[in-house]
Amino acid sequence: MVSAVPGRSPSAAVSHGQRLPPLAEPGPELTAEQIERYRRQITLDQIGTLGQRRLRAARVLLIGAGGLGSPALSYLAGAGIGTIGIIDDDDVDVSNLHRQVIHGTEDVGTPKVASAARAAHRLNPEVAVEAHHQRLSPEGAVDLVGRYDVVVDGSDNFATRYMVADASEITGVPMVWAAVLRGQGQASVFWPGRGAHYRDLFPEPPAPGDAPSCAEAGVLGSLPGLLGTIMAAQVIQLVTGTGDPLVGRLLLWDEATSSSRTLRLELEPDRAPATRVQVPAAADPACRSGGPGPEETLDASALRELLARSAGITLIDVREDWEVAAGTIEGAVHVPVGEILEHGADALPDGTLGTETVLYCQAGSRSARALERLRGSWHGRKGRLRHLEGGYSAWSPQGR
Repeated sequence: MVSAVPGRSPSAAVSHGQRLPPLAEPGPELTAEQIERYRRQITLDQIGTLGQRRLRAARVLLIGAGGLGSPALSYLAGAGIGTIGIIDDDDVDVSNLHRQVIHGTEDVGTPKVASAARAAHRLNPEVAVEAHHQRLSPEGAVDLVGRYDVVVDGSDNFATRYMVADASEITGVPMVWAAVLRGQGQASVFWPGRGAHYRDLFPEPPAPGDAPSCAEAGVLGSLPGLLGTIMAAQVIQLVTGTGDPLVGRLLLWDEATSSSRTLRLELEPDRAPATRVQVPAAADPACRSGGPGPEETLDASALRELLARSAGITLIDVREDWEVAAGTIEGAVHVPVGEILEHGADALPDGTLGTETVLYCQAGSRSARALERLRGSWHGRKGRLRHLEGGYSAWSPQGR
């Protein structure tokens, strides 16, 4: 059982198998064409025409049109969700295509929200798509989430996840959430007032570098495909008031062993409900607690300027051999991060210690760890040790 928080109604505890109310009131009667389109799911007793009318009336907000958002969007559009909002500020990159399957090669370089809208309309012209080509902000999160019946968090960073969680708790809009890393996936549903919420499970984000991005850690496209499909199934259950969605439970999937388990979640008794959207310092890309500070960080444009005016810069590529083979910054010396973490400054080429040195990896987290390992060796010396923010992905669009 989920333990109720003092001051909250005991009815907030949700038991496994308890029927939840549908999120959407039924829309207009279905036309003959709609009945034909959705016949296979209308045939299901738990859906029927009433459930299909609820789906047609529902408004769903999708955070991110990437690896999790792609399958979620496909199945929600196919199921006949009436209105789908999509927020994403990124453009399609060729490295996205192995897992973000709503986008194609012809979409590379275009906004993901535009490509996603085209994909939804190709599948189901009836779906109304509201495209928000922007990054979710603390100032706008509550207003945006509050316009929808349910929010699907397919984001890939902790700052956004905490913003969505707070906006969900403030507005009362249920949040369908999933995350993947390497071969592991997690999914849950956080419905304010009905069991544990995101901050009960994750009070604080991990320290910088502890949870690498997909660019750093790698991921098979099938894993976010599976989790994104589960997210779509959760939305359908919530909208129609059917099944047993993951409210108060956490689903864990291990791709390597093809095994899953479900854990019961509990409310954190001492946690006060969110009253405003807050981004924890460790989740904010601008806050690097324990990692490189601003004086130890260069962006791609600053590095280009530095290389143009000075010939005495040592560039060190800390990626793996196969990454370097796909492209590197001209003149860089290759020293894998594992060697630096194990041997420190002894892993560097002779004459490097104390020079103007810039480390880089694919996206920035490995070079940040390498800098932390080497920082003490530069103390009191003339040269500076810095790393490239965003890594090779920020330096070369083809390297993403």
